[in-house]
Amino acid sequence: MIAALPLIPILAPTSAAAADPFGLPHVQAMARALAARPYAAAAATQLPAGLNDIDYDAYRDIRFDPAHALWRNEGLPFQLQFFHRGGAQRARVDLFEVVDGQARRIAYSPAQFRFQRGAPDGLSPDLGFAGFRIHAPINRNDYFDEVAAFLGASYFRAVAKGMVYGLSARGLAIGAGANEEFPDFRSFWIERPRPGSRSLTVLALLDGASCAGAFRFVISPGETTVFDTTASLYPRRTIADAGIAPLTSMFLFGGDRRARFDDFRPQVHDSDGLAMADGAGERLWRPLANPPRVSTSAFRDAAPRGFGLIQRERRYDAYLDLEARYHLRPSLWVEPRQGFGPGSVGLVELPSPTEYEDNIVACWTPAQALRAGRPATFSYRLHWGAEPIASGLATVAATRSGAAERGRRRFVIDFQSPAPGALDGAQPQVTASAGSALEVNLHPNPETGGVRLSFELDAAGASAIELRAALLRSGKVCSEVWLNRWAA
Repeated sequence: MIAALPLIPILAPTSAAAADPFGLPHVQAMARALAARPYAAAAATQLPAGLNDIDYDAYRDIRFDPAHALWRNEGLPFQLQFFHRGGAQRARVDLFEVVDGQARRIAYSPAQFRFQRGAPDGLSPDLGFAGFRIHAPINRNDYFDEVAAFLGASYFRAVAKGMVYGLSARGLAIGAGANEEFPDFRSFWIERPRPGSRSLTVLALLDGASCAGAFRFVISPGETTVFDTTASLYPRRTIADAGIAPLTSMFLFGGDRRARFDDFRPQVHDSDGLAMADGAGERLWRPLANPPRVSTSAFRDAAPRGFGLIQRERRYDAYLDLEARYHLRPSLWVEPRQGFGPGSVGLVELPSPTEYEDNIVACWTPAQALRAGRPATFSYRLHWGAEPIASGLATVAATRSGAAERGRRRFVIDFQSPAPGALDGAQPQVTASAGSALEVNLHPNPETGGVRLSFELDAAGASAIELRAALLRSGKVCSEVWLNRWAA
């Protein structure tokens, strides 16, 4: 038997509003109504035998049949396929198609799927879906590639042309890195696209113990895939640690950070750095780490212009992985639009022994807590791509460190020049929050056409030191500002 989950109802419009097309205001009304009453977690569901406790490989053997894709035979620029429930993806989400302003449920049927190990007994039309994925002809005009997927809690991910899946985004993070709460997308409404449309609109209803929310994503695949996002949040309690536009990635090892791993590959990561564009006009770069213990950082800003988790290293021979293809994983840049006032970009780095666990979180946390009963709206644009936003400054190409004499630590930072001669006459600037940065040197790197900055850190007994380095030309910063944390 299947214990059916309670459905999130579509609010019935009044007769005066009956002609209003279904859209974000309807989902906002649902979220507001949810937040006004105590949180009710989705009821636990006993799935049929053969779905309940299956492992990852068995779950992957349940494949959606593309012949049943929504809009497959309608000549439209997008198609939808669906994820089956089972294993770790037990939760049900309710899916609706919006046609001519009217929402109608997308029905589940076992016939939509291919069960490589045989269909389980007891499948019911009430089983529903775990999530969905969007297909579009992003690489070839005659083939619909998977370009985005929504599956699990409030997670979603996307690719750009020529890329493969890597890091994920989320609707909302609460308490990232410590006693974290994971709100769920409970329902989705996907608007049927018009012929020739270059974008697809997805509405989502979020619910969690601390907050409900209404989201709109306008998704435009391409050389860079863009999600124009509106997030309306309705807190049930005061939330001081809300993470807006949260990004989740994996960093196992890379550069000089591989000592703990006996692996044939030089690097293993979905992202290698946190990039930021602050309100003062600086571009910041923080290399990622897989620390021995949980590490949290907060980069305060009055008016951020953007932040993102970046996969900057694009050479195949930096990874040598023909299966994972880490050199083709997208970067993700957040471009704030509305609601991003004073606050901080948060970075959480968790220790991880395996590449199969996401251990990096980046998000925006407002300086003012979200208050119960006070809705807050944030709008932003997500750019998925090679490195979606160029800065015009010298960029950090690599960071390495090693032992130096007298117990010091040597740091070596390679900067890539944005144009020939752009770094002629540049001077280094290095500061440390404790100890001393000594033997600071800058010289051309003829192998890359950029420059190499090196210095030695004398910790002088400190247990943790924040490091900062940049290049200056004619007294002005002409590079990204390199940030790093050294720990004893």
